[in-house]
Amino acid sequence: MAEEFSDDALYRVVLNHEEQYSIWWLERELPDGWRAEGTEGTREQCLAHIEEVWTDMRPLSLRLSMERSAAA
Repeated sequence: MAEEFSDDALYRVVLNHEEQYSIWWLERELPDGWRAEGTEGTREQCLAHIEEVWTDMRPLSLRLSMERSAAA
């Protein structure tokens, strides 16, 4: 029987240059290429926030390329 995982750590929501979301431990320095989005909390709270706000999963560069193609 699998042991239930418990995570008491706090996290923050982060974004990269392609506007892709992830979570990162609050007490750790952000990795290169990522910036804090402003939301902090439990893992579940951060993931729920991402699910609510990240409605277009395409990377920013792809969205911009598709917009330019549609305008041409």
